Amino acid sequence: MNSQPPAPDYLGPILARKRVEVVRRLAHARLASTSRALPPFLDRAGAAVARLRRAGSQLPRVIAEIKLRSPSAGTIRVRAPGELTAVAQQYEAAGAAAVSVLCDGRGFGGSPLDLRRIRGAVGVPLLFKEFVLDPIQVGLARTIGADMVLLIVRALPERALCRLCDEVLAHGMAPVVEAADETELEVALRTSATIIGLNARDLRTFRVDPERAKRAIERIPSERVAVHMSGITSGDALAELSNSRADAVLVGEALMRAPSPGERLEQWLNPARGR
Repeated sequence: MNSQPPAPDYLGPILARKRVEVVRRLAHARLASTSRALPPFLDRAGAAVARLRRAGSQLPRVIAEIKLRSPSAGTIRVRAPGELTAVAQQYEAAGAAAVSVLCDGRGFGGSPLDLRRIRGAVGVPLLFKEFVLDPIQVGLARTIGADMVLLIVRALPERALCRLCDEVLAHGMAPVVEAADETELEVALRTSATIIGLNARDLRTFRVDPERAKRAIERIPSERVAVHMSGITSGDALAELSNSRADAVLVGEALMRAPSPGERLEQWLNPARGR
C-alpha cells in the first residue's frame, strides 16, 4: 500500500523567518531617532473599501498583484529596472480597482521600497501584502504609502489578529483579513475588518482549491467586502465569479506571466475589445 508523501509546509518557514525580521526591525527602530514627525494620518480605509465594493451583476473588482516569484512556483517574472512601477501603471490604466504589492523579499522577491515607488506613480489603493506579525510592520506600511494591510488568520492567534486589525484602522488604513476555509472565516468575521479575503490557496501546501473558496465566500455577510484570492487564471474564470458573492478578486501570477500584464488585465475586463 503506497502512502502519499506529506505535503510541504511553506508557511511555517516563512513565519519563522518573518519573526527574525521583525526582531531586527524592532531593534533598529529602538536605535533610530524618533524625533522626525510623520504627517497626519489620512483616512485611506474608506476609499479602499469603496473601490472594492461591487455593484449588482458587474464583474468583480480586480486587485492586480505585483508578484515576481513564490516558494512553490519559483520565478514568475524577472525584475527589470522600473518595470514594477510600469506594471502598476498598466494595471491602473486597464481598470484595476487596487494594486497589491508583495513586499516579502526572500520568498517572493519583493520589497517595501517597491510599494513606496509605486505609490508615487499610481492613484489607486495599494495593498501591503506581507506576513504581518507586529505593529511595527503596520507602521512601515503606513509610512511607505499603503492603503490596505493584509493580515492572515493562519499566521496569528485570534487576539493578536484583532489587535493588529485595530492598529491598521488607527493608522487610517483598511485591514484585509485573509481566511483559507470556513473555520478561519469565522475568526476573520470576529475582527473589525470590513474587507475579508477567502484564499483558494492553502498557505501551508500552496495547493489551490477554487471550489472550496467559492463555497466559503458565500458566507461573508453583505455588509463586508468579500475578496476571492488566488486561482483566477483567465477572463472566463473572472466572469464566472459575477454570479458569486465576491465583490473583488486578487490575481497576480496569471497577469505577471503575461508579456504585458496590463494588456492581459484589460482583455479580462473588456473581452469584447480583444475579439
